[in-house]
Amino acid sequence: MNGRRVAVTGLGLVSPYASGGIEAFFDNLLNGISAVRFLQTDDKPRPLSMPFVTCQSFDAGESLGKPLASMMERFSQLGVAAAFDAWADAGLPRKPEGDGQERNEWDCLWGTALGGVLAFEKGYRDMWLNGRERLSPLSVVMGMNNAVNAHLSIQLGLGGASQSYTVACASSAVAIGEAFRRVRSGEAAVAITGGSDATQTYGVARAWDAMRLIAPGDETTAPAACRPFASDRRGLVLGEGAAALVLEDWDHAVQRGARIHAEMVGYGVSCDRSHLVRPEAEGQVRAIRAALKDGGLQADDIGYVNAHGTATLEGDPTEVAALKTVFGERAAALPVSATKSMHGHLMGAGGAIEAVTTVMSLRQQSIAPTANLAGRLDPACEGVDHVFEGRRQVTFGAAMSNSFAFGGSNAVLAFRRAESGSQGGQR
Repeated sequence: MNGRRVAVTGLGLVSPYASGGIEAFFDNLLNGISAVRFLQTDDKPRPLSMPFVTCQSFDAGESLGKPLASMMERFSQLGVAAAFDAWADAGLPRKPEGDGQERNEWDCLWGTALGGVLAFEKGYRDMWLNGRERLSPLSVVMGMNNAVNAHLSIQLGLGGASQSYTVACASSAVAIGEAFRRVRSGEAAVAITGGSDATQTYGVARAWDAMRLIAPGDETTAPAACRPFASDRRGLVLGEGAAALVLEDWDHAVQRGARIHAEMVGYGVSCDRSHLVRPEAEGQVRAIRAALKDGGLQADDIGYVNAHGTATLEGDPTEVAALKTVFGERAAALPVSATKSMHGHLMGAGGAIEAVTTVMSLRQQSIAPTANLAGRLDPACEGVDHVFEGRRQVTFGAAMSNSFAFGGSNAVLAFRRAESGSQGGQR
């Protein structure tokens, strides 16, 4: 599609791994290290005991400063911290230089599936379990889904579009895709985009468990609880976290001497239009093909797919069937991995953390495995080149990341490797 080239100039995240930034996060994935742990809480009326992914080492007060952090619910704290890191990685100053008029056309587009569910659950608990008559006056503004957008636009002086997207598990992929469209069209020169969620609540966990979609596990087995594409997979592992990307007009990035991690080239969306929770390969096929067409790519150009791969019984073989339809005979040689096996399903942040992973894969020419899969592949998931264990060094020029959500909403992002010495301009 004609339009401006779009550079990825900043990456940031708050990951469930104990320490380190983007490089340490990706290194953990390459080495197949799981961040899933067994969670036990003292919740009432009954405690939670389940495999879960938490950002235990994240200190909001330390990352954001206590005054700012105190105005935010946890999904906002995670999101703003990840976005600040991506902004710094892009080499952009926190405060506008000069009169800041340039930033009137800079955007913040963010995704979250559940938003401020922690704030609202706390309010319900305070009222119905603890007998309190008054709630915090910040309950509404902490719980609103566009809280991350609001804080980032204020803190970074962004006067362009400030929009939040709630599309279940595809939320942040849609946010990134829409940001890409706005930068490519020239409506924005810079956009901070991504997603965050914090799902460590009694109500959320019980609701997912009621659907029989949560993988079981105990203190010993929790790290291997999430097994996408495996014959003995039992479901997903919930988690919390955030990831952010800075998307920038290529010429703008080149002119200011920015480091370019990758080029974003395509975005495809579709709806299965068939069932609230049962995925359909035909809808996924349309989204994948739309992303290829949007990016001017052929199927043979794709050297890696970061799969949605949640480890649900129906979701995994459906995604493989979609890939086989799009890639045909070449599917057998197409490297595919599901990194949710290690970082869990971060809900509205899932598409963003997987987009970051895909960009890092292109940059380092290395692919992370689907952990816990070796020797367990479900025959129904055969037909693609599953990366079973350990990092794989490859040479490839383009990759894509899949996000497929409840409601049948599908979003696919396509990226191209940024060649050294490449220049901005039209394409």
